[in-house]
Amino acid sequence: MAKKLALISSEFIKEYSIACKINWASVSRMLKPRAAYSPEDFEYYIIASSLFSSKIEGNSLDLNSFMNYRGHKTGAHKKEFKEIEDLASAYRFASANKLVQANFLAAHEMLSGTLLKKKERGSFRKTLVGVFDNNTGRPVYLAVEPELVHQEVTKLFADIAILVDRKLSYKQVFYYASLIHLWVAMIHPFADGNGRIARLLEKWFLAAKLGSSAWAINTERYYWDHRPGYYRNISLGYNYYTLHWERCIPFLLMLPKALNTRN
Repeated sequence: MAKKLALISSEFIKEYSIACKINWASVSRMLKPRAAYSPEDFEYYIIASSLFSSKIEGNSLDLNSFMNYRGHKTGAHKKEFKEIEDLASAYRFASANKLVQANFLAAHEMLSGTLLKKKERGSFRKTLVGVFDNNTGRPVYLAVEPELVHQEVTKLFADIAILVDRKLSYKQVFYYASLIHLWVAMIHPFADGNGRIARLLEKWFLAAKLGSSAWAINTERYYWDHRPGYYRNISLGYNYYTLHWERCIPFLLMLPKALNTRN
């Protein structure tokens, strides 16, 4: 008998199937084998992923500015440059390591070098946190209490382990990857860096199921280009205990559209 998932639900897969206008049979042709990429190409995808994920969180550097700074190490954007480089280190680590909870924490420690004090990097938060409106300062979402974070993340990674071992169709892989992204955003396990690690974990799951070519899918670029929809669709309710998961479909539909995005 198949192991039961604790958090991640297959409840919406039928609705997702109807709403998602993707030719799933063509997905395998879109995903080149890792050998088709030169080391330079693969590094470019890692940098692009890190840059656009950072831009979603407010980083002002574009790809040209980042590359120019990387070559000369001069200018006024040292912190923003390091923020992207730290995230790129986490992506490289993820691309070479197994998708398990210990490595998830290690990746967060890497990406949060400019975001958090050392003791908070790769460690679950100790305070109540939420998402606040940039204009009013009012909370728009309150995450689970800090004393329950470890419990909820452990449940999530138990689900991920089941899904990694389970035979899934392309449609199911993309469906569950998006839900993993959502669950990290809803649990909000860290004091900072939650959006970055959620987007990284989504792609890490894709790579675990589809192979390392999944690291070249331009998910972060797509979310950046469509950020008003991204911000709107990722909002499922006011707090962790009143989430409206029936509203998740618009968010789930964003990921497969990234297959056609070019940097």
